[in-house]
Amino acid sequence: KSKNWSDRRPGTNDNRRMKLRDLFDFMLLAALWGASFLFTRIAAPAFGPIVIADLRTAIAALVLLSLLAWRGGVAELAPNALRLVVLGAFNSALPFTLFAYAALSITAGLASILNATVPLFAALVAWLWLRDRLTSLQWLGLAIGFAGVLWLSADSASFKPGGSGWAIAAGLLASVSYGFSGNLVKRSVAHVRPLAVATGSQIAASVLLLPLTLLNLPPAMPSLLDWFALIALGVFCTGIAYALYFRLIARIGPTKTMAVTFLIPAFAILWGVMFLAESVTFVMLGGCAVILVGTALATQIISKR
Repeated sequence: KSKNWSDRRPGTNDNRRMKLRDLFDFMLLAALWGASFLFTRIAAPAFGPIVIADLRTAIAALVLLSLLAWRGGVAELAPNALRLVVLGAFNSALPFTLFAYAALSITAGLASILNATVPLFAALVAWLWLRDRLTSLQWLGLAIGFAGVLWLSADSASFKPGGSGWAIAAGLLASVSYGFSGNLVKRSVAHVRPLAVATGSQIAASVLLLPLTLLNLPPAMPSLLDWFALIALGVFCTGIAYALYFRLIARIGPTKTMAVTFLIPAFAILWGVMFLAESVTFVMLGGCAVILVGTALATQIISKR
């Protein structure tokens, strides 16, 4: 198998039919990433945004490093250390912290809907930075997607004390960071095997956040439930989820794998309702639908054909 992400182009693996095992992995990945918003909302008040982001990346790094050592890819980390540090900052350290901050004020479902804008920002960054040309349908998708964001924000955002305006802004900034890092992967670490990229970026993110963590330790020992949520977030929603993600890319291709974005809000909303008794409004569901239609157009999942 090629170690180069650029070798996995649509048309190589993307034409393969999804098998039952792939479908199971796909649904499990969506469920795990949806649960990450639930666990973050549980643990963030006790640990604080910076500490939870740092411990999450540290736990994930241990899981991924074990997998990478088992597959004999540890030697790829050192030659690409600087690239992985930059990627770790924008793909994990910054967005994990921002979404943890957002979880202090908004529901898991709303946070996951904001996360669904990542492909929109990725397409916009690719146009601005990599000079990727966008079709008229992609521009329409961007417009529709951002209209959905404005709809959600107009209904929920308030920058008054106790409002959720800053939390929504943090979630959107985290999505911008994810969109930038996705293009950074294509530009600077396409020659490195995906599992090594994931491992190195998590290690780098954990180290980058460590000084801030030492300055922001929680004033009291978190409860057992908080520790359980944090460990589940690191092991399952980050470490194992990354492994599933890269396995799906190898088996069914990147285009089909990226469609998992459409299922994450559904699972996040479901877990929030089941375990946190979060409410779901018509505006949330409508805004989510508008964003996902725009994303499907912007990423060319919906095309003229």
